[in-house]
Amino acid sequence: MAQQIRSAIEAFPVVVLTGARQVGKSTLLQNEFADFKYVSLDDFSNLMQAKTDPASLWLNADKVIIDEAQKAPEIFSAIKIAVDKTRRKMRFFVSGSSNLLLIRGVTESLAGRAVYFELMPMTLGEIRGKTEGQKNFINLWKEELLIPEEKIEFLDPVLFILKGFMPPLMHLKNLKDISLWWEGYIKTYLERDLRDLSQIESLIDFRKVLDSLAIRTGNILNQTEIARDTGVSQPTVYRYIKLLEVLNIIKRVPAYAQSRTKRVTKSPKIFFIDPAMSTFLAGYYDETSLRGAREIGSFFETMVLLHLGVLCNLMIPKAKIFYWRTTTGKEVDFVLEHGKRLLAFEVKFTKNPSFNDIKGLLTFLEEYKQTVRGILIHTGNTIKWLHSKVLAVPWWWIA
Repeated sequence: MAQQIRSAIEAFPVVVLTGARQVGKSTLLQNEFADFKYVSLDDFSNLMQAKTDPASLWLNADKVIIDEAQKAPEIFSAIKIAVDKTRRKMRFFVSGSSNLLLIRGVTESLAGRAVYFELMPMTLGEIRGKTEGQKNFINLWKEELLIPEEKIEFLDPVLFILKGFMPPLMHLKNLKDISLWWEGYIKTYLERDLRDLSQIESLIDFRKVLDSLAIRTGNILNQTEIARDTGVSQPTVYRYIKLLEVLNIIKRVPAYAQSRTKRVTKSPKIFFIDPAMSTFLAGYYDETSLRGAREIGSFFETMVLLHLGVLCNLMIPKAKIFYWRTTTGKEVDFVLEHGKRLLAFEVKFTKNPSFNDIKGLLTFLEEYKQTVRGILIHTGNTIKWLHSKVLAVPWWWIA
């Protein structure tokens, strides 16, 4: 993403970079843009300065990084004034662990001046230093695709689902250390940021909702059901889900509803940004318990979404992600839309994909002729065609 960000800061006066805590926003900006003045509002003195006299933070500087900008909303109006006063010659990076697009007032202040990027957890390709996944993904959009059937490397997804993809986890090997890291992450960052953003009446109730969401990752969001299961009122459940979305902890995947002939489900699916956060919160701390979990397929789907999300964000313009489900139960896990073209993805936690696994894909292909092809993502080590327009590939092939 660094290359896209570098290009954007040359063309636009403000580049906004959001993402969850610890995904590497500050590291990326400080390493790639060492010539920018770096100001973090995690520093109390800087924060007070930002609230009382924000323009003083960039005196005698024309290139500035403002980190954790959501802590001082006053700063956005000051950035707008600075950009306009210098006839768009000043350059600002604004980064934050809150999704600034969802915070009222930010988009209005920076309208027409800013472009937005989201940094997600690392991908398998980044961790392994390989870029084949991105190339494979781009090839899937081509009308003519010549991919031979073959057996390739087997990568067990379970350990990756259990560990997660946050940069600080890269060098941890012991599962106890990984569990300690996730426990600290939830306490240190999540609960602290919640206090910064909103009055939480009860952290116990909040954790009930969070844990309830964890076992529902990859499922259609039903707030009434969560309220019933947790004993937390529905308005409070709604507010907590919105806060988790603002904190970049969970994501909604909307329903694809372009059909004129079929009645489709309209509610969004809910996903955690990192599969290991949901497995940890759901109480699966070791390989044996996770392999036997009834939610293993949903955790696997959450990991696949992370990688598809990164790949879609790298496209210009970005591809959009949906899911599709009819009221009669026909479904496709992910529908990717780029312009007038579609890709349909089915995700199956199986080493031996078969024709029986692609019935939903075939229904979708019949309904939406603009779909380039269907792709079945599985856990095995084979690439094979299950239909002239459906390719089955291992999960890491696009990672």
